Amino acid sequence: MELGSWFPTSCAMHLKQMWGARRSRKGKNPAPVSSRQRSATMESNREAGLANTGASFWRRNRWLKWVAGGLLLLAAALAVIADLALHRAEPFLRARIVGTLQEHFHARVELDTFHVSLVNGLRAEGHGLRIWPPAQVEGVTVPPAKSSGDPIIRLDEFRFHAPLHYQPGKPFHISVVELKGLDIHLPPKSHFGHASAAAPDAQNEAAGQSVAAQRTASGPLLRFAVDTIECTGAHFVLETSKPGKLPLDFAIAQFKLTKISSGGAMGFDAELTNPRPVGTIHSTGSFGPWLVADPGESPITGNYTFDHADLAGFKGIAGILSSTGKYQGTLRDLVVDGDTDTPDFRLTHFGNPLPLHTHFHARVDATNGDTWLDPVDATLGHSHFTAQGQVVRVAAVEVGNTGALPPSKGHDIALTINVDRARIEDFLHLASHSATPLLTGAVTMKTTLHIPPGPAPVHERLSLKGAFNLDQARFSIVKIQDGLRQLSLRGQGRPQDVRSTDPAAIHSTMQGDFQMAGGVITLPGLTYTVPGAAIQLRGTYGVEGGALDFTGTARLQATVSQMVGGWAGLLLKPADKYFKKNGAGTEVPIHISGTREEPVFAIDFGRMKISSAPAPEEKP
Repeated sequence: MELGSWFPTSCAMHLKQMWGARRSRKGKNPAPVSSRQRSATMESNREAGLANTGASFWRRNRWLKWVAGGLLLLAAALAVIADLALHRAEPFLRARIVGTLQEHFHARVELDTFHVSLVNGLRAEGHGLRIWPPAQVEGVTVPPAKSSGDPIIRLDEFRFHAPLHYQPGKPFHISVVELKGLDIHLPPKSHFGHASAAAPDAQNEAAGQSVAAQRTASGPLLRFAVDTIECTGAHFVLETSKPGKLPLDFAIAQFKLTKISSGGAMGFDAELTNPRPVGTIHSTGSFGPWLVADPGESPITGNYTFDHADLAGFKGIAGILSSTGKYQGTLRDLVVDGDTDTPDFRLTHFGNPLPLHTHFHARVDATNGDTWLDPVDATLGHSHFTAQGQVVRVAAVEVGNTGALPPSKGHDIALTINVDRARIEDFLHLASHSATPLLTGAVTMKTTLHIPPGPAPVHERLSLKGAFNLDQARFSIVKIQDGLRQLSLRGQGRPQDVRSTDPAAIHSTMQGDFQMAGGVITLPGLTYTVPGAAIQLRGTYGVEGGALDFTGTARLQATVSQMVGGWAGLLLKPADKYFKKNGAGTEVPIHISGTREEPVFAIDFGRMKISSAPAPEEKP
């Protein structure tokens, strides 16, 4: 068939078929198709088309499957090779770490395990790091200590992560090195005596130059730069060579070191628990460089806050102390300036609280906690005083200890105190069970204070020796103050004014020397004065219970007859000559007994019999 005749015939047949199909659909009236059905049909047709296309693609390009599979096998092989290489490199890296530490510390170093991984960068961790005291520093042999078999640094584990961006000649950058279980136990300074003969700066510089020279000569392939070291669970002990002294022991919850550099100072941020009084210390500052010759001479400077320190750890006192300040010096010798606030300071035996604020300048021997205060400026309630002296940590033998038991830990406190602007009621309130102090008035005092360590309460261990002056004194107990009113007015020869005078208007003065030991105050020479009378006393006063036992002499301006007045005074006028002595209108021996709340005043008639001989009358 020719092409010209086939084409018209074919088109005519096709049109005829279409027309017939259309007529057939019209006659049958088919059901309408919904839009949801049409969408589902189209989606299934599309998926079938994609599947056919994908299948046909992989049939036409089978070689791509082989290439992808080969690449996966190559990656797995490289991972295995890298893992094997790292495991083979671990001993080298471990030896490199140990060698570097040995060069820096001039000491024996051991590292139990060290592992490296390339999962998500370079990851490394080690366990069981130990560093012993330096054996030699710049050719000077350090004598071994008695405990030379013990490391000065122990570290349970460390780990770090670094990105795989290594460039020849440049160090791996490590953002954080994590440490756990760090234990630093520094021997006493005497252990480093020979090595520390040279100046510390010279030692550190020489050591740094030596290490730098060795590193340059060896040309290490791998170097690391560290931004931050973070540590949890650290323990720091500074030993002392002083007989009878205890080492300083700190539990450090966590600390962070920044600005890490070889031979330079590092920034630090630490949180530690103070053993006594128990409380949390937060400190920031700068530490270093670490002096290999004697780590205890490494410089340090910083600021601190000390919060929620419970003074109940010291037997006999209580209160919650907070403190802020700054310090500088070395690990063994610090100069500290700071302030403390204890809003509820009290003696536990008595329980009356008073606010206590201090500002202090102190030097601290950080190897054992010994502190020299010079001075402390303090305010207790409304009373101001200053103190100088020392607080020394010692091993105190308990009472009755025969040596079978270990000595107890404690502080020996020895201070010189100057009370220049104070109120006697503040001190009596602190040392009394009563909320109302026995006596009020302005007091000045100079005394020495000593509190040895031991199991007894503070008021029993406290010893004082000094002198005081009390002015404008007034007793809070009505009975005592009323007795002073009568003594004063009758001593002036004004018995008629006793009833009309307010007892509170009578003020007295008191001065003398005193000693306190074993909870008992001894006054060998006390002078008590009110208008019209002067009383010389000597005796004791019990802090516990307030027991009074005083003897002395009362000297009054008026005679016996003038003190009584009225017709009774006229009857007693002949007796004046028996009591008029030593320039006083009346002089009688007295005795004071009873307690602080219930004193008993009496004339000592026994002493009067001995000295009752009348003095010869003066001739005009």
